[in-house]
Amino acid sequence: MENPVDHTLDLGLVNYVQHPENSKYIVFRFADMNRAAFFESRLAEKEIWFEKGDEMKRNTNFQLYAIHSTDFKLVEKINYETEAKFKKPIIPSKILRYSLLLFSGIIMTLTLIGYCSKQKEIQQSMNNSSQSMNVVESVNK
Repeated sequence: MENPVDHTLDLGLVNYVQHPENSKYIVFRFADMNRAAFFESRLAEKEIWFEKGDEMKRNTNFQLYAIHSTDFKLVEKINYETEAKFKKPIIPSKILRYSLLLFSGIIMTLTLIGYCSKQKEIQQSMNNSSQSMNVVESVNK
């Protein structure tokens, strides 16, 4: 397996990969030193064995933590906890964030109103066409 830390295109969807040389290990990587320190402290707190290293790629120093695959589920929870602690909002401005939410709500409300009024029109036209069909049938008899 090629080392994903070496890839030029890294979408950053996850921060762990299978160890390139030993498939029994999973490597977690952190570019942020605060996240790395928190992650390491949580590993030590839970008494999970790990091997630590660092690697410089594309002007970024990655802190690497190799853990055994048997501990993966527990370490994955620690990783989620770490990401949640240092998470930043997608839209940093509260005014813009709530304006976008309000705008989306207004658009959804207008869409729902338009849908309901169109359904009423369709129902009325179906009633009118069924009445005209009844008139045509009575004329044909």
